[in-house]
Amino acid sequence: MNAVPTAAANGIQLAYETFGDPDDPTVLLVMGLGAQMVSWDEGFCAQLVERGFHVVRFDNRDIGLSTWIDTPDLDVAAAVLAAFGGDLTQAPYLLTDMADDAIGLLDHLGLGAVHVVGASMGGMIAQTLAIEHPDRVRSLTSIMSTTGDPSVGAPSPELLGTLIAERPADLEASIAFSVAMSKAISSPDHFDEERARARAVREIERGINPLGVPRQLLAIVSSGDRGEGLAALDLPTLVVHGRQDRLVDFSGGQRTAELVPGADLLAIDDMAHDVPVAHWPRIADAIAAVAHRAG
Repeated sequence: MNAVPTAAANGIQLAYETFGDPDDPTVLLVMGLGAQMVSWDEGFCAQLVERGFHVVRFDNRDIGLSTWIDTPDLDVAAAVLAAFGGDLTQAPYLLTDMADDAIGLLDHLGLGAVHVVGASMGGMIAQTLAIEHPDRVRSLTSIMSTTGDPSVGAPSPELLGTLIAERPADLEASIAFSVAMSKAISSPDHFDEERARARAVREIERGINPLGVPRQLLAIVSSGDRGEGLAALDLPTLVVHGRQDRLVDFSGGQRTAELVPGADLLAIDDMAHDVPVAHWPRIADAIAAVAHRAG
């Protein structure tokens, strides 16, 4: 596997990759819970490059080739349960820290204001970036995400266990675990088992952090409602959400679009909690359109 560049950012190291001409406007891609940057498929990145953008993708903290946070004295599973019960004091980091990580990466790359695109938890980080660092965000695209208000965007109850299930240690069982998880949340009409398996193998080769998912989940639950901040945003915003999403209910996207003044909502009937290849051109076109509105 070729070496991936890393950036010193916010006290940690972030692994990242870039595509396209750095003189073009930059799109920063932020991935979701437990997902490595390779979940932003190179083919999707190429769609954005074709539309005139320089693309940056990276591994969030606690995932892939970026720094894994050390919390030896924290019972992560118990802390997650406590957070769902209202105790928000145990999270070792919050979404605001993950947004600051992204700012550190932009600083490392010498980039000022960029177009930010986030998926799922990445959408939450992207929203936090826009709220807390408005001078660094030219446009915001929030995909299959939500506002932090627990009354919207809730997962189907049967998927809750999927979020914190323990991954098997055996290689083939670990691959099967990833494929089954992808199938559970993906668009039924578009799920490609071969693609899911190839991505699982690549992520395992890059490194799976068993505590990354629950710690990131703890950050999500402990970060609160972004509604007030979203309502105060003043920038071109696109919300993309699938009507079949069972992991982050469609209501999360609806509420996001309702809160952000002037936001566009792209609702896709046959999309769940994934970005299907069949919809890459449509989504890339929509991202380009909102970016161009920013000038």
